[in-house]
Amino acid sequence: MLSTQRTVCITGGAGFIGSHLADAFLAAGDRVLVIDDLSSGRLENVPAGAELHRLDIREPQAAACLADAGADILVHQAAQMDVRRSVQDPAFDAEVNVLGSLKLFEAARQSGVRQILFASTGGAMYGEQERFPASEDHPQRPVSPYGVSKLAVERYLFFYHQAYGIDTTCLRYANVYGERQNPHGEAGVVAIFLKRLLAGQTVRINGDGLQTRDYIHVSDVVRANLAAAGRPGLHTYNVGTGTETSVVALYQQLSSVLGLDREAVHGPAKTGEQHRSVIDARRARAALALPPPLALPDGLARTVAWFRTTQTDEDRAKP
Repeated sequence: MLSTQRTVCITGGAGFIGSHLADAFLAAGDRVLVIDDLSSGRLENVPAGAELHRLDIREPQAAACLADAGADILVHQAAQMDVRRSVQDPAFDAEVNVLGSLKLFEAARQSGVRQILFASTGGAMYGEQERFPASEDHPQRPVSPYGVSKLAVERYLFFYHQAYGIDTTCLRYANVYGERQNPHGEAGVVAIFLKRLLAGQTVRINGDGLQTRDYIHVSDVVRANLAAAGRPGLHTYNVGTGTETSVVALYQQLSSVLGLDREAVHGPAKTGEQHRSVIDARRARAALALPPPLALPDGLARTVAWFRTTQTDEDRAKP
């Protein structure tokens, strides 16, 4: 009998979302290869059953690794993900997110990869929204180079599907949070707040804190990827909750889970920051048969529990 095991290559597989995906694809019985340069990912995040290749996606060796692997599915999570850095250095953002992606897609085309799952963005794709929540058909007007680069890659994937028949699903993530999020190498306000609160430090909120985001737990992102894997055709789905939460409300919920009564301080607002961002994920839930997303209080409780168990003595000693 022929083996039905798939080979799944996950770029950024040592990172926050990518490592959870590596766990999930391994649990599904797939062979998993991880390509990660460990610039923000962590070696300890890579599951024992995965094959790690420490490579930058811009390097020719990364494309060669993908081509040699005989991969069936490319799960492209690696990215320059810091919106503020993209504003400061848009050329670097494009070099990683656009040119790095294209090198992988060319290798995928030449080596017979059947499907590409792309980690796009719902938070930055739509810019200042006209409708709340924003569906996939909302005008795409990103206000950061990061959002522009993600939109560009989506357009390139349309080309690769039309020209070469590669099945493609673009998953536009909302603001993902959860276990393993890195408060230093990845831009995640939940992780940043938790790191400071657990270290006994004061949290600083930019502006009035009334800016809203759609916070989705990493487990729901994993479910969406698994459900989309092997799906033929070209698809674009939002992956979010459809619920807005302000930064102030998020801070209050985290403080409540931790049992703390500590006021945050407010600093200047960040130039160019979106005021409201929330996405409509009903299309994905219907098409991929996804359950309702994890409620924010439950997701925050899980995340707090993980951060507590991984807090170092150095963290506890900080004033």
